[in-house]
Amino acid sequence: MKYEVVIGLEVHVELSTKSKIFCSCSAEFGAGPNEHVCPACCGMPGMLPVVNKRVVDLGMTAGMMLNCHINRTTTFDKKSYYYPDLPCAYQTTQWFAPVAVNGYVEIDTPSGKKKVRIKQIHMEEDAGKLVHDIAPDTTHVDFNRTSVPLIEIVSQPDLSSADEVIAYLERLHSLLRFARVSDCRWEQGSMRCDVNLSVRPEGSTKLGVRTEIKNMNSLTAIARAIEYETARHIDAIENGTEVLVQETRRWDDAKGKSFSMRTKETAGDYRYFPDPNIMPIVIDDAWFDEINASLPEFPEVKRERYITELGLSEYDADQITSSRALCDCFEDAYSVCGKAKDCANWIISEVMSILNSKKMTFDMLTLDGKALGALINLVCDGTVGRANGKKVLLAMFDDASIDPKKYAEENGFIVSNDTSLVESVVKKVCDSDPQTVADIRGGRDKAIMALFGRCMKELRGNCDPQVLRKALMDYING
Repeated sequence: MKYEVVIGLEVHVELSTKSKIFCSCSAEFGAGPNEHVCPACCGMPGMLPVVNKRVVDLGMTAGMMLNCHINRTTTFDKKSYYYPDLPCAYQTTQWFAPVAVNGYVEIDTPSGKKKVRIKQIHMEEDAGKLVHDIAPDTTHVDFNRTSVPLIEIVSQPDLSSADEVIAYLERLHSLLRFARVSDCRWEQGSMRCDVNLSVRPEGSTKLGVRTEIKNMNSLTAIARAIEYETARHIDAIENGTEVLVQETRRWDDAKGKSFSMRTKETAGDYRYFPDPNIMPIVIDDAWFDEINASLPEFPEVKRERYITELGLSEYDADQITSSRALCDCFEDAYSVCGKAKDCANWIISEVMSILNSKKMTFDMLTLDGKALGALINLVCDGTVGRANGKKVLLAMFDDASIDPKKYAEENGFIVSNDTSLVESVVKKVCDSDPQTVADIRGGRDKAIMALFGRCMKELRGNCDPQVLRKALMDYING
């Protein structure tokens, strides 16, 4: 018998806010244990939540990017369950009126485009983190992550393979990063997902027994877990190796197996009820229109525009549209210099190289694009040599206030085509290496590059290459 797998995802995404969802504690990643906590996010009695408006902004942004309907009145609710990293013994989330509903995302599959429906997007607070490896038989709790704002994106069970799941997650990753909803860093846990999977005979409309695989934070692990669970379900159905029950399981990537955690709860087990401490949030037309107007151009639309209107190659367009920050830098630079190909070359070769050397992601780029455009103009018109232009760019990374022309002038990077100076340097270099000069005169034309490099070093790169080349040839052939 042939079987088909049915998959729905619950994707948790930490939002790019400076503070937590209901208090003013920092939401930034990487602090020491329990440094970003206060009585409110630690669940102390009598502390009342205050909603962070930026969280609602980003929740709406995500909903609009994923083609959702935005609920103009949205509410928060309490989800009751006990776990050591949840200090209140309930989670503040959304159940009755989430911020966004009924959306979709299109993905590419071998058989064409497929629309994956999104049931809802709701805002909620994250839980803390249990740390098991500090001391034997002891578990520590780090509450820094408690009340860090999340959205949960709940899909309908429209996915039918590991490849489709990966394509869907990559599409979410691209759109949410592009809209600056989240940095979506799997390795830091700012994007993770629960996989809900069942298996049924091909052609059947009845869903099989559902398994939830919790807290997956690696695309590779997700694909392996789906393949394993699919095989486990089919083996149980065909060979009776086990009785399938609705349950939550954890994935052990090292062992390549999943293990049961608990029987899957239902909505009734969580005893959802409206949070009496948080008033309903009403999204009026002005607020809705403000968020709608702030949405970025989709990355694939930018890519096509860069190719058709600006003449970039597909490779260049793909590289630049991989990050919203790179796009913004490119467009600002182009607005100043009007040289699309030069702007792309500088970003892909020089800017990306500096980011890599500083171990910075593309989205961490803060370089002033307009200043980059001014620098590109200086290099293209021969005012500053390319090598010195790279030095100016490096300085601009360290100090965003630098004016490239002024910095070049102050550091002696302005090209001087004083022929008497060039000729004196050429004479000095050639006279110090008569053998190379003789080789060139004997027909070894490529040997001139050694003399050219030494002359350019003497001139500190501040010479038009064509002027220097002519002076060299004139002296050698004279």
